[in-house]
Amino acid sequence: MAFDRFGDADVLGPVEIELPAPGPGQVRIAVRAVGVNPLDHKLRSGAMAGFFPVVFPAVPGYELAGVVEAVGAEVAGFAPGDEVFGAPMGGGYAEHALVDAATLAHKPATLGWAEAAAIPVAAETAERALDVLGVRSGETLLVHGAAGGVGTVLLQFARARGITVVGTASEANHAHLRDLGAIPVTYGEGLAERVRAAAPGGRVDRVLDAAGQGGVLPLSIELAGDAQRVLTIADPMGAPEHGVRFTGGMEGGEPYHQRAYAAALALHEAGTLRLPLHRVLPLAEAVEAHRLSEHGHLRGKIVLTV
Repeated sequence: MAFDRFGDADVLGPVEIELPAPGPGQVRIAVRAVGVNPLDHKLRSGAMAGFFPVVFPAVPGYELAGVVEAVGAEVAGFAPGDEVFGAPMGGGYAEHALVDAATLAHKPATLGWAEAAAIPVAAETAERALDVLGVRSGETLLVHGAAGGVGTVLLQFARARGITVVGTASEANHAHLRDLGAIPVTYGEGLAERVRAAAPGGRVDRVLDAAGQGGVLPLSIELAGDAQRVLTIADPMGAPEHGVRFTGGMEGGEPYHQRAYAAALALHEAGTLRLPLHRVLPLAEAVEAHRLSEHGHLRGKIVLTV
């Protein structure tokens, strides 16, 4: 499923492309499931054209799970038939995709295809955000948009590290956040007062913006007391205006994939990893998946199955 021009969800459609051969360090995957992320529809609409150029026809999809079909030179640890999950640099909305072996991990037999496809982006982003923010055990972290795909995984990573999380969400998602060990608060007018009332000792040490809603960054700086204690993964345009850091995973430096996968798989092995799926749809319904993603207010991930 690809798009040959920028536009609304209807520009997505089926195309036939040549079966790719894996190059050095690459693995070709027979895709079983692919995660849908906000980046997908932002690229398709052209909203990210200045940050993330695409070549038409462009095939979205930056996380998947499937079976190894072929391996390129310089690849160790993976062989045809292995069940894996990982993070391609696009191309996941397809029957076959190329993935850098460095972003792959073996899928346990106890982990379903859809759940495995929901791990890579959320886990890598959560691990990176916690590291860049420098959140430590015993601190309190405020997360805006805590009930989404990234927030759901980040709350679990944070709890495992002794970090207290206050998470903003609609009241319909408060029970979900409590189940993940977070303290829920409703977003909207009066948020600062509600956060101070909910946070232990009335204090917030650091803030992660995973929502990108207007007015959140100044409020976050007020609560944390310092713009450097605030990080956004959702508002690259607003971050410089307020002196807030932005991380989108394209800055270079240490790769977080393997650390993130290890953290997620440790929780899975312990029986505590929760990967709620908002909807699971067939690949042919990618247009509907994008419409759902654009609407927002999701609890967990949208996944397409092949």
